[in-house]
Amino acid sequence: MNNNYNGGSQTITVTPTGFSITARTGSAPTNGAPLAYPAVYLGCHYGNCSPSSTLPVQIGGISSATSSISYTYPGDAGDIYDASYDIWMDPTPKTTGVNQQELMIWFTEQGGVQPISYSYDGKGNAIPIATITIDAVNWNVYRGNNGANNVVSYVAVDTIDTLTDLDLLDFIDDVMIRTADFQEPVTDAWYLTSVQAGFEPWSGGVGLTVNSFDATVN
Repeated sequence: MNNNYNGGSQTITVTPTGFSITARTGSAPTNGAPLAYPAVYLGCHYGNCSPSSTLPVQIGGISSATSSISYTYPGDAGDIYDASYDIWMDPTPKTTGVNQQELMIWFTEQGGVQPISYSYDGKGNAIPIATITIDAVNWNVYRGNNGANNVVSYVAVDTIDTLTDLDLLDFIDDVMIRTADFQEPVTDAWYLTSVQAGFEPWSGGVGLTVNSFDATVN
């Protein structure tokens, strides 16, 4: 999906296994929403559901959830973006509209963009609430709300471009811990509605590529 929603224009070239950003105009302040979220996904996004998807599915009924991805970052120092998974959960089997809980997994960021957080230091840097290890990768963990939904973000301490069979259930289980004190915490009774992977550009981004993506939920 192109998913250009916050100004400027964007063109993507779709391949059998992913996509590339081939044109991008506009810019957005880094203390606000990105220009877009071009992505590939399993599940449902605003009423558009991927073929043969079993999502939405109740979290308690999931025995395994894995995903593999390969990214290419073009290396333009002026680009501002993150490369991330966007995983959505809701108390109902929602196929359209905004879900109540967003789980983000950042593989890299460039240009000083920060995850959504309840706490920032004097320089505007988000303050992590924990650092954990999942699939032999160290992730800084952040909690926040973007005005529409709660967000728990996992930001890789070191840049990653490829992961194979990433265990998404480990992240979902951790989200349950991180939201335990929320008014509506994520539980096994909630539904996983989509697993998305792509980029959030604030400026530039031509050449950003998802070479391959796969997600399986059983």
